[in-house]
Amino acid sequence: MSEIQIPQGYTSLLSIYETQKAISLLKRLFEDKLAGALRLHRVSAPLFVSASSGLNDDLNGVERPVSFDINGVEDTAQVVHSLAKWKRLALKRYQFQVGEGLYTDMNAIRRDEELDHLHSAYVDQWDWEKVIRAEDRNTEYLQNTVRSIVSALADTQYFLRTVFPQLSVLPQLTNDIAFVTSQELEDLYPTLTGKERENAFVKDHPVTFLMGIGGKLRSGKPHDGRAPDYDDWNLNGDLLVWDSVNGQAIELSSMGIRVDPESLDRQLTLAGCDDRRELPFHKMLLSGQLPLTMGGGIGQSRVSMLLLGKCHIGEVQSSLWDEANVKACEKAGVILL
Repeated sequence: MSEIQIPQGYTSLLSIYETQKAISLLKRLFEDKLAGALRLHRVSAPLFVSASSGLNDDLNGVERPVSFDINGVEDTAQVVHSLAKWKRLALKRYQFQVGEGLYTDMNAIRRDEELDHLHSAYVDQWDWEKVIRAEDRNTEYLQNTVRSIVSALADTQYFLRTVFPQLSVLPQLTNDIAFVTSQELEDLYPTLTGKERENAFVKDHPVTFLMGIGGKLRSGKPHDGRAPDYDDWNLNGDLLVWDSVNGQAIELSSMGIRVDPESLDRQLTLAGCDDRRELPFHKMLLSGQLPLTMGGGIGQSRVSMLLLGKCHIGEVQSSLWDEANVKACEKAGVILL
């Protein structure tokens, strides 16, 4: 169980009604700005997919999906963890052109998540994906996309402050982004864990994009786990920001340029997942039948926490909580939705 952190003396800047109003406004604003910056179109998304399709996101490879049967359907249904793979297939089916993409209002259940002030069993995020060219599969293109997303977040925060002036006490997001690789972070802090390294670095660099996650570092361990079949481990990363309320780094987005046939072939072997080569989605990828893409997920509740100055994710989303979270919030006067 992760430590449940409620900052000493914490008080919400917004009432419950103001919070709900602000969340609604925030989501509308950011969606429009994200779609405009990246040339994305909103599409409908599935809540569950077929277990045999290989479309569900395997996250770190150990999380159990919520599975159930459907009357008259032979295959087992799985509630999605995210839509990382489904989006790429959708781009092909919907015949999106190079430079264009889609975004969805994604809802998921992660039953094995450790519940604390940042993690919930219920996941809500903007999942997006766009078609790119072979020559776009490089670090510069990835970093420019990160800059566009951060700019959309900063613009959203600025407008929110005009409606809710009390939010002006929170630090303003800037476009001054620190780009650092996971190996550089390990070299800077060799004795710290991955999360400790993130906290140490992001405290001094409030907006950071940490690149190259999934492969083993020189220590023999990866910075963090990544499924081998969606992001190219050399061209991905996490958008981290400094949460001034909780005094720690938080991840707002995991994103990256997706695997091509060569990087998928390499990463399946490195991860010991060669059995996935026989799944329908993976066969299409390995044979080059799917477009080259990049994409990611941006946590709606995490963004709401940050921009509204909340200390617990349960203040901006409705979920189920264990006794430890409920008691800690009750003691601190924090109202869970």
